[in-house]
Amino acid sequence: MIQEMRFVVAYLFMAIGVFFSLTSVLGIIRFPDVYTRIHAGTKALTGGALFVLAGGAILAPSWQASAKFVLIIVFFLITNPLSSHAIARACYRHGIKPELIYKDEYGEKISNKKE
Repeated sequence: MIQEMRFVVAYLFMAIGVFFSLTSVLGIIRFPDVYTRIHAGTKALTGGALFVLAGGAILAPSWQASAKFVLIIVFFLITNPLSSHAIARACYRHGIKPELIYKDEYGEKISNKKE
């Protein structure tokens, strides 16, 4: 009974992860500018990867394999926000402006530093 319940929970986690990954792909295709695409690629794809990895950790045959899955999850949680921030900052500094922007506070801070 416990074994079947473990499979059900693991496959449910993996299905949720696949859903998040598919929504991430749709966001990357449909969103208008690079910043919203970065958001879709980072948030939804990170969530999808975390759920798939959590399902894999549940199905892992030993605690050592589960620990590796947990380390990969921690690596994703640390690196994805940092990399998306670096990409967005580089795009902004190279002159790529967001499509829908009402007030550019970041641009004002950068222009004040240069003076």
